[in-house]
Amino acid sequence: MQASDVTTGSVFQTPPEGVDGELLERINRWWRAAKYLAVGMIYLQDNPLLQEPLRPEHIKNRLLGHWGSSPGQAFIWAHANRLIRQRDLDMIYLSGPGHGAPGVLGPTYLDGSYSEVYPDKSRDEAGMRRFFKQFSFPGHIGSHCTPETPGSIHEGGELGYVLSHACGAVFDNPDLIALACVGDGEAETGPLATSWHINKFLNPISDGAVLPVLHLNGYKIANPTLLARIPREELASLLRGYGWEPLFVEGSEPMAMHAAMAAAMEEAVGRIQAIQAEARRSGEAQRPHWPMIVLRSPKGWTGPAALGDKKLEGFWRAHQVPLPGPQKDPEQLAMLETWLRSYRPEELFDEHGTLLPELQALSPQGLRRMGSNPHANGGLLRHRLQLPPIESYAVTVDTPGRVEAENTYPLGELLRDAIGLNPDSLRVFGPDETASNRLQAIYEVSKKVWMEDLLPEDSNGSELARSGRVVEMLSEHTLVGMMEGYVLTGRYGFFHTYEAFAHVIASMFNQHAKWLESCNLHAPWRAPIGPWTCLISSTVWRQDHNGFTHQDPGFIDLAGNKSGDVVRVYMPPDANSLLAVAEEAMLETNVCNIIVSDKQKHLQYMNLEQARAHVAKGISIVRWASNDDCGTQPDDPDVVMACAGDIPSKETLAAVEILRREIPQLKIRVLNVVKLFALTQPSEHPHGLSDRDFDSLFTTNKPVIFNFHGYPWLIHRLTYRRTNHANLHVRGYKEKGNINTPLELAMNNQIDRFNLVIDVIDRVPSLGSRAAHVKEQMKDAILANRAYAHQHGMDAPEVTNWRWTPPQA
Repeated sequence: MQASDVTTGSVFQTPPEGVDGELLERINRWWRAAKYLAVGMIYLQDNPLLQEPLRPEHIKNRLLGHWGSSPGQAFIWAHANRLIRQRDLDMIYLSGPGHGAPGVLGPTYLDGSYSEVYPDKSRDEAGMRRFFKQFSFPGHIGSHCTPETPGSIHEGGELGYVLSHACGAVFDNPDLIALACVGDGEAETGPLATSWHINKFLNPISDGAVLPVLHLNGYKIANPTLLARIPREELASLLRGYGWEPLFVEGSEPMAMHAAMAAAMEEAVGRIQAIQAEARRSGEAQRPHWPMIVLRSPKGWTGPAALGDKKLEGFWRAHQVPLPGPQKDPEQLAMLETWLRSYRPEELFDEHGTLLPELQALSPQGLRRMGSNPHANGGLLRHRLQLPPIESYAVTVDTPGRVEAENTYPLGELLRDAIGLNPDSLRVFGPDETASNRLQAIYEVSKKVWMEDLLPEDSNGSELARSGRVVEMLSEHTLVGMMEGYVLTGRYGFFHTYEAFAHVIASMFNQHAKWLESCNLHAPWRAPIGPWTCLISSTVWRQDHNGFTHQDPGFIDLAGNKSGDVVRVYMPPDANSLLAVAEEAMLETNVCNIIVSDKQKHLQYMNLEQARAHVAKGISIVRWASNDDCGTQPDDPDVVMACAGDIPSKETLAAVEILRREIPQLKIRVLNVVKLFALTQPSEHPHGLSDRDFDSLFTTNKPVIFNFHGYPWLIHRLTYRRTNHANLHVRGYKEKGNINTPLELAMNNQIDRFNLVIDVIDRVPSLGSRAAHVKEQMKDAILANRAYAHQHGMDAPEVTNWRWTPPQA
């Protein structure tokens, strides 16, 4: 058996210096203990030490879990333990293979981390019984590395993110090594394929290192894996093309594999430390070819070889539960007992069920244990984000609706100075759109990190540098994975993207929200982490130039499916309200923030004091646009005009201006919604308004015309239990668009000022035929403006240059 580096020809046939046969044998026994625990978790609810013959009642009634990758993962962990102790490494482990928790839970139990977090899972027979029974058992833990797993920041419920999470974890952590086990099934996913490029962003001076271990066990659930079936030379060329130097460890005989893995791990960590030492000595950051390991071992290694004529070990049938029916099939029960006893538990645990002292000594101590490393419970290391006072960035607004500004540009200035205050704990991530989304002020203090070649022309405006707080790459998956790893290890991230393509990372948002929900419910020992924040810009109503493909505001709908405790949706209508949102959102912990704010120039409505009050309330009456509060005897409104989002707010105000001019006796209340979930009950979301407050704003019996940024049915979902829901009429995006002018796009979807006026006329009973002429004017205006757009390719000047004009008293 040998571990070989096919690119240089170096071959490791013997263990490294200081690793003798006796140590390898103890490592092998520790590995046997971890495998015994893995099998016990999947099958046993009693008789954990096999102190009596195995009987059907000792077996769980429902068998769930994944054995296939567990032996290999425990094998990697065993050898990492040795290097951590020998070199005093700061190392965490990330499990990429799907549902591979037994290979991680066993080691955390062996090193004592698990019992420290869960004292009832003590390191004795009674604790082991509870440890076994809880696995994949109702009311307890799942079969992947859920938040309840000590030492984990990577759940593995969805495949593809282990390398990007590992990269984010080591950003600005110069002494940390993230040992990332990549499943060979996982390696077939798009997110994993792009994340091999993380080495283009890791600075050997200021960052830590990622050590990938590509675990080739040959099979997915029911098929071979692609990378396991190509020749070694082809695989090595692929990995070298990505910028890695692969070391191969291949085989199945345990002791030979231990010797080879010890040599490969020693070589890999030695190379990492040498790369870092040279870069830090010279002060010159270049992109090295980082080492990685390819571990080729059988699927379900050391498990049953076959069941009848069906192959198990080394085949896809070992992926989940190799022996599916030991409770009812005596032959399978006997096979299971033989399998468990093959690990010789009596040589691993004493009569009380405690791991023998000489095996306990193989684990690192204290916080050096990968199950207890504080980087894997990042809230323990998190410091409060320092934000500068937002007054410095506020847009001057003397009269509402009269001046325009780019809403996101002041946010870029805020982020610029926040990076200055948090130089090692705040990064901005985006797919090549930092300047496009008007956040370019960041470049005044920090460039885009870039470890590949730099050309002379890069020094003139490309904003590339070896060190930088901005990470750009055309893979939203990899970027969000990096941000998640950064946040989960105690820092702060800010991701921005075009609205229509935020769906690319929808499942990542789901997974992170579920992680936070599980932390709140089941892992209170995890300290709070910073927010997962996504700025959605280049929004649907300003994609008239890009057309139908770029028009989709549906990402915010996903947030309504998650627990209100962990999601926030903000829709600031102007620059100052966006600053006020950032001031609140970026300091909250254990939440996912979705902030919807377009990058183009928009009318400005509030000064900073008003914006802060608006954000604090979530929904506010726009008093300067309303006329239902007249004199000392305010009337009930005839109609409520509500809006959420920048363009819907503008069109609503334009409609109100027309109504107040043409039908001055009409009493109108204008509402703006900045916290979307203020619309729902407080029992469903902490932003939710009480029924009393909601009814006081929206009334209990008046028509409500709600002009919404997104798909209109989301508003109905949020308000269906409100008293006045039957009178709520929502306008929003309805998949009607192409290469339109801004107003034409609004008219196609009926969120424009003219259609809103018609909606009011149709829904206020007192108007009737008295408003027929106004309604005809609106229809004529729609036809005229559409004709103008088709003739001139732009909106009419009176539309483009529209400003709010206070009605005459």
